[in-house]
Amino acid sequence: MRTFGTRGTVRPDRHYVVPRTEEIQNFINRVKEGRYIVLFAPRQTGKTTFFRLALATLAVEDATYFPIQLDFQVMRNAAPATFYSRLYRIIHRQIQFVFQKRRENPSEALTHFLENAALTDSFSMVEFFEQFGSLLGAQQVVLLIDEFDGVPQTVVSDFLYALRHIYLSDELLCPHSVGFIGVKNITQLDYDRSISPFNIQDEFHLSNFTLEQVRELFRQYTDEVGQPFEPEVVESIHKQTAGQPFLVNRFGQILTEELDIPKSEMIAMTHFAKAYEQLLGEGNTNLTHLTTNIRKDRHFETLLMKIVSYDKGVPFLFRNDIISELATYGVIGKGAGGMCEIANPIYQQCILQTFQPLMNGLENEYFPEDTSPDLSDYLTADGQIKMEPLLDNFKDFIVRAGYKILQVPECTSHLGEIRRKTPQEFVGQYLLSAYLDQFVRTVGGTMFLEVPTGRGRMDLLISFNEQKYIVETKIWEGPRRYAAGKKQLASYLKLEGAMEGYYVVFDHRMNPEPRVEAEVLEGVTLRSYVIPVLQEAPSAVHA
Repeated sequence: MRTFGTRGTVRPDRHYVVPRTEEIQNFINRVKEGRYIVLFAPRQTGKTTFFRLALATLAVEDATYFPIQLDFQVMRNAAPATFYSRLYRIIHRQIQFVFQKRRENPSEALTHFLENAALTDSFSMVEFFEQFGSLLGAQQVVLLIDEFDGVPQTVVSDFLYALRHIYLSDELLCPHSVGFIGVKNITQLDYDRSISPFNIQDEFHLSNFTLEQVRELFRQYTDEVGQPFEPEVVESIHKQTAGQPFLVNRFGQILTEELDIPKSEMIAMTHFAKAYEQLLGEGNTNLTHLTTNIRKDRHFETLLMKIVSYDKGVPFLFRNDIISELATYGVIGKGAGGMCEIANPIYQQCILQTFQPLMNGLENEYFPEDTSPDLSDYLTADGQIKMEPLLDNFKDFIVRAGYKILQVPECTSHLGEIRRKTPQEFVGQYLLSAYLDQFVRTVGGTMFLEVPTGRGRMDLLISFNEQKYIVETKIWEGPRRYAAGKKQLASYLKLEGAMEGYYVVFDHRMNPEPRVEAEVLEGVTLRSYVIPVLQEAPSAVHA
């Protein structure tokens, strides 16, 4: 039986695979046109799987194409001579593999050539492909280079110039087409930046899975095993991951292999909630890389929180080093209107957890002293959450805490050392998230981040007793954006089928205006809060 794959290359005979039929045909068309194709995207986005499937499809469609697959992952620190020596051994082994797979034997001339050939530098590489192409006859070589950014810095410029020379030549026609796969774009690699060694590249964009592709992936499992998914489960997986391939498949692993759900039982939203908590709380490689990367620069937190907290947004300027680096890591992307967006709700939740202080020193002050330990004061007799009293209490807590909210301790790294002071600009949102998280965990619910756009809002969705409660939080940006935010929330509530929602805006101005408003807008009920956040502690009074 096949499984959902997250460890290494995904193989159709072992794993459920999204066909990507249209994308593969697009790639094949470019190969036939002789293009040099580049695909640079974050790790674990399905790049290698896609290119290998595309080459396999091409080989079936047309045997005149001779695919050679290379991997430069272990080449990063090699000296030039070692790099080219290893490169030849890999090429030779791949050529033999292709002939064996086709159950063919190379000609005597080709065998003799391969036994005596050697690569020592970029010049010898050009000559090798020229002779190899002539000995193959009518066959066209397609070169696939995985982990291209593993090319040693001392080699990359000459290597690219050599391929560019082949591409532009009217006589050197081998390789016919080249595919480059990597994390860093060619323009981000270290070469002589006075001129571009590779201005011939044809960029190929491989998008995340669409909702229909995610449905198809899980449909494959159902067809083989017989266990169905509630439609909302699949839709929620796509919404929370935005179709990120690793995260989609990791949800599949948890739901079908690790939660011990009887195969005779439909996979429901209660199971999804458990899978969500497990995925978000585990140290899988994807989320570990994410948190490691966003800790690398102290400026990352401010930029990421500005993206999610302000409607005005942050322009996606790829030439900006911070934005470029976060985009390379797959944390942000270019969204509507050319603005930065967080890649998906799972990542946004991880960002919040990464920068939110583990202990803020105010946990014991969230609720009045006479509140029941199980927080049942905020539940109705039939087990629903009393959201208005819950948020009213949070508003009162901010008032009770006063300037102490500015004394949230410095955040510590995963190693325990002090890292940096929590930016005051985002203290309100951190506290609200921590407050609701403590409540939800105590009563046995689940809290998700719902991010329709990945920018300018944090929608906290609480799931408890099969009911949804949506709380949107932002930072004050003026009355027009405040009013627009209400309409935005109302539209989202209608989309989610919810009849009421809660809007919490933190006001950091020197003279804030606290508000609590209740209204019906576009057929849904909104309760809005504007909560002042002190800018500084009161001055000490001297006798």
